[in-house]
Amino acid sequence: MKCSDLGGACDLEFKGDTFEEIEAQSKRHGMEMMQQKDAAHLKAMEAMRDLMKSPEDMEAWYQGKKAEFDAL
Repeated sequence: MKCSDLGGACDLEFKGDTFEEIEAQSKRHGMEMMQQKDAAHLKAMEAMRDLMKSPEDMEAWYQGKKAEFDAL
C-alpha cells in the first residue's frame, strides 16, 4: 500500500505481511515527514486528526483500509 492509500501525501510504498506492519511503517514515515515539516504531509495529518475526533468514523476508516489490505 502507498502512503496516499492511507491518507498520506505521497506514493511511498509500504510492504508487509500484515496490515499492522503497514500501519507501523506509515506511522514512522508520518513522523519523519512531520520532523521535516513537509507541507503536504502536514496537511494530510491535519485531515487525519479531524477524522480521529470521531471514534466511530476513525474505526470505520481503519476497518476499510484493513479490508483493502486484506483484498490485496
